[in-house]
Amino acid sequence: MRARRRTVSPRDERDAGAGTIVAVGLVGAVVGLALLLAPVATVGIARHRAATAADAAALAAADTVVGIAAGDPCGNAGLTAAANGAALERCELDGLVATVEVRVVAGWASIAARASAGPPP
Repeated sequence: MRARRRTVSPRDERDAGAGTIVAVGLVGAVVGLALLLAPVATVGIARHRAATAADAAALAAADTVVGIAAGDPCGNAGLTAAANGAALERCELDGLVATVEVRVVAGWASIAARASAGPPP
């Protein structure tokens, strides 16, 4: 019994490398999507950083007002905000309640956050 020889049809030759083209196209699409979503992720991270910095700064100011920490309440809030990568924009004291506003700059985005802290009502 003789082995059969396989002949290559013209169609097979035209399809050679088609999988590579599809793979390169898919990789390009994934990279393009990642580049489009990167700024959105940056803004989301900055928003969370701003909220964290505002919460910590408000707690620092409230701790100073009630006597747990020494110093100026708004000064401590500013130091705490800076330690969290934010700038203190506003600090208000109403009795034992401290309200702060901070701003985080991440690339082209500037995100503000506000928080209050004090004893329970």
